Amino acid sequence: MPLVVPGVTSQPDSKTEEWSNKLVGKKITDDETSNEISFAKRDLPEAHRVIQPGGIVTKDFIPDRLNVHVRDDGTVSHVTHG
Repeated sequence: MPLVVPGVTSQPDSKTEEWSNKLVGKKITDDETSNEISFAKRDLPEAHRVIQPGGIVTKDFIPDRLNVHVRDDGTVSHVTHG
């Protein structure tokens, strides 16, 4: 069975998977650059929101909006669009 590394040896199937490969396990920061453990907030798409655990969000569906879900420690747990 060949080795598959998401985003390296395979092509993402969707925008959501692409963003998931970039963000999951990293912290969103206000820094200017991204690295192995963090991702610069300015590099997120214009239509995005960072959702804290237990945070209140609207139920409106915006297909191109990236929802970044973070854990209590600030690391990204998963992403969705909508």
